[in-house]
Amino acid sequence: MASSASAYNGSASTTPNGERQTRVWENLKTAIAASSGFQRWKLERQERRSFDRQNLDRQVCDYLRETLETLAY
Repeated sequence: MASSASAYNGSASTTPNGERQTRVWENLKTAIAASSGFQRWKLERQERRSFDRQNLDRQVCDYLRETLETLAY
């Protein structure tokens, strides 16, 4: 009986890797979107050119790419 309870507890606490990655990305994306750096980047981008209404995933990816490119120099 104890072994079946242990097996159940172990399987209940683990999630498939894809689900975990999705959850991490959603939390990270939300935190980045709320940051002052992202808000400033978004505002500057709107002023530079017409800001297309990309979804938040695309905006955060663009922000991270541009930020990393800047840091690479």
